[in-house]
Amino acid sequence: MSDSEATTSTDRSDSNSTATIHNPEESRLKALLQPAVLASRLYLEDVSIHVAGSHRTVHVVVDLPQEETGGVSLDAIADVSRGLSDILDNDPHDDGRPYDLEVSSPGVGRPLTEPRHWHRARGRMVRVNVIQGDNLLGRIASVGDHDVTLIPEHEVKKGMKPKQGDPITIPFDRIRQGKVEIEFSHLHEAALEDEHNGPSEEA
Repeated sequence: MSDSEATTSTDRSDSNSTATIHNPEESRLKALLQPAVLASRLYLEDVSIHVAGSHRTVHVVVDLPQEETGGVSLDAIADVSRGLSDILDNDPHDDGRPYDLEVSSPGVGRPLTEPRHWHRARGRMVRVNVIQGDNLLGRIASVGDHDVTLIPEHEVKKGMKPKQGDPITIPFDRIRQGKVEIEFSHLHEAALEDEHNGPSEEA
């Protein structure tokens, strides 16, 4: 594939000026790229193709395995990006149009929609919207196959230490929405993701 350019980032952002294509080509590319991502000890979260005119942008989102905590390093993203670029350049089923490759990690703002997302957020403070129940703010204590256990934090007056409640286990099928809350202890992590929001390195 000629005239290709690979870029890397630590947080995915979509442009409103491009059209998203939902077609079998995305599934084909995901199957094509997945072995290389796994070989890099990462998890392939998503592959999407955005088209603007005759130009394509291939977005690849990678994450750490669910048993690990922390975020994907820039070095890891740069390494896997180079490997994926080589694979796309030599794709025998490609139509030959130029493309940009963008490889990113999900970032802390990703909604928790799958069990593996909850595993990755172990120990973090989350806000949970519960179906037919009270919404909760709490820290993830453990994650099972079908549920998550939180240590709730009850609101207190400003300046007072937060009060923790008894552990609560919530089945995944009762969770409408979950999202990680940014804490002061994680501000440095969030700042790094904001700093690298968008293309940051050409491969």
